[in-house]
Amino acid sequence: MKLSPTKTKILILLARGFSDKEISCHLQMSIRTVQTHINSIMLGLNAKNRTNAVAIYMQAHPRQKIL
Repeated sequence: MKLSPTKTKILILLARGFSDKEISCHLQMSIRTVQTHINSIMLGLNAKNRTNAVAIYMQAHPRQKIL
């Protein structure tokens, strides 16, 4: 799955340990919008949880700088 730039930013912030609230403040969007994006990421990557989503993405994009 190719992620949109917004979803990629959210995934990177998740990998850095940001909470939903911190991500919403950082990207200036509502917490609900962040949660919707996270759910979409997890469904698209067929991930069991947020950590698994980050791991799947990192395996598919080893050159992507996340941390």
